[in-house]
Amino acid sequence: MAIGYRIMISPDDFDGITANGVKDYDAYFGTPTYDDHVLFELLVVGILQVGLGWRVAASQLPVLRQHMAGLRVDAVAALDEPDFERLMLTPKVMHNGRKLRAIIQDARAIQQLQAEYGSFSNYLWAFVDATPIIMPAPDDELPTRSPLGARVAKDLHRHGLTFVGPVVTHMFLLAAGLIKLN
Repeated sequence: MAIGYRIMISPDDFDGITANGVKDYDAYFGTPTYDDHVLFELLVVGILQVGLGWRVAASQLPVLRQHMAGLRVDAVAALDEPDFERLMLTPKVMHNGRKLRAIIQDARAIQQLQAEYGSFSNYLWAFVDATPIIMPAPDDELPTRSPLGARVAKDLHRHGLTFVGPVVTHMFLLAAGLIKLN
């Protein structure tokens, strides 16, 4: 739903199994996001994006929603080894075992963050005192690292998340609107 020029993200926005993941991700990139489900989907794109372009990674969202229980944190965290093996054999699912295991592991770690902080959103937004930070950016390129991204990545690792190095985490924070470019 749009209000003026600002896009608001609803927990149901990413529910469409056949939605266009690239358009979803592109439309929401940079919008301050407080919903744990949406944050998880943005993180999934970051995980999948390692070594690939964002469009390839985002195009997997509808496929993963269909085959990974709607990409709901609790449902993904409950996936077990037979589910993983099924995913590895499922057509159209990106068959990168390390990335698929990271998505499942990270869902489990997010559950722990939710238990400790009340929500994944509360945990993340505490790093910026609930206000997006403004980061200067050159006109011709998107910065891929930041001190905040490195700090959050280190803490995410401490809490058991994987595939969240400083670059992935910085881009995730940009996507989720915690970092705004000036």
